[in-house]
Amino acid sequence: MEPIYELFLEAVHAALENRQVTWGAGVTPEQMYQITALAEQHHVLPLVFEAIYNCPAATNMDGVLFMQCKRSTVQSVMVQAMKTEEFLELNRHLRAHGVTPVVVKGLICRSLYPRPDYRTSGDEDVLCGEHQFKACHKAMIDFGMEASASTLDSYEVPYHKDDSALFIELHKTLFTTSSDIFSDCNRFFDGCFDRLIEVDVQGDPVATLNHTDHMLYLILHAFKHFLHAGFGVRQVCDMVLYANAFGSQIDWDYVQLKCRGLRADKFAAALFDIGEKYLGFDPEKACYPYSWSHLEADGYALLADLLYGGIYGSSDRSRVHSSNMTLNAVSADKKGKKSKGNLFKTVFPPAKKLEYRFPYLKRAPFLLPVAWTCRIFSYAKETITEPESAAADVIRTGSQRIELLRQYDIID
Repeated sequence: MEPIYELFLEAVHAALENRQVTWGAGVTPEQMYQITALAEQHHVLPLVFEAIYNCPAATNMDGVLFMQCKRSTVQSVMVQAMKTEEFLELNRHLRAHGVTPVVVKGLICRSLYPRPDYRTSGDEDVLCGEHQFKACHKAMIDFGMEASASTLDSYEVPYHKDDSALFIELHKTLFTTSSDIFSDCNRFFDGCFDRLIEVDVQGDPVATLNHTDHMLYLILHAFKHFLHAGFGVRQVCDMVLYANAFGSQIDWDYVQLKCRGLRADKFAAALFDIGEKYLGFDPEKACYPYSWSHLEADGYALLADLLYGGIYGSSDRSRVHSSNMTLNAVSADKKGKKSKGNLFKTVFPPAKKLEYRFPYLKRAPFLLPVAWTCRIFSYAKETITEPESAAADVIRTGSQRIELLRQYDIID
């Protein structure tokens, strides 16, 4: 692993334990710049800056860069604190209107960090289920939230509020029902509303999944993004802190069984291998069972992929546009077929694969050629200078990531 990545992971690990690094003059100003750039790319700058700002090496940082990082950290933390407070107000409003908003990921994981608001979230994910969506939607509107009418039939509905940074993803189901890969994941959470627990967040009761369901969801959510374009280090941090905090209350055998059903058990074991080697995962404290730890799941290749990919694999457009190649490979393997026509399907995917980006396809699938045109035009604008090279990058990236799927036994 390149030294810069090791330094970056060292800073993240320190932040998870509320420590500061002790780097001396051996860490150069150029390396400090690269570390902060990686932190930006992975959306963990407040965490990393808090861990590095007072070490001897920080005195050699470029003054402008240091102040930029400081301002960005202060602003991000302030905004996150305001979003958290406003979300808790929304949570109280929904509960007062007879709705049980089930909060997953963001707020729940953030509360496990030594400095919660330093772990920023772009949105808050709330599961309401089909059974209370209408009541929840009405209560959201009464609170001043807005949603586009075109998204109301989707499995997740985005809400925003004018003059507010609060952004909500309201889930009817945890995973899309239109994917032959991920729709099966929802059945793993049948009955989850009967197993809910409450946690205290800044004095407010917040409903969430029980610890087994939540750990399974964190793994499968990362798996979903991995099959698309990738995911960043922040999701691994969430899992490490969650496992360390609640591992004794997690039914690890159940989680492994469900992961194995999706061929994601080796992937999950690799995540915890990364956590143990670099981010402070404690197998004993987490009651991590031998049945997981004995899997031959070296996380090095997965770590390299997620470090390069950044948050949700968005480090470069070739990864984003190659996602159809990886998804097609998994879909074909699931059907017992060899993946064919990956390049064609990358450019011209079926309507169901594009509904998340073009919601009108759900009601008007005959407009698929229009969506294809919009998608191609958007990509063309990004790659207009060297379109042939860009297309080659997509194919190369997709092929490399398909080999990674084979390495972790996700496909044959």
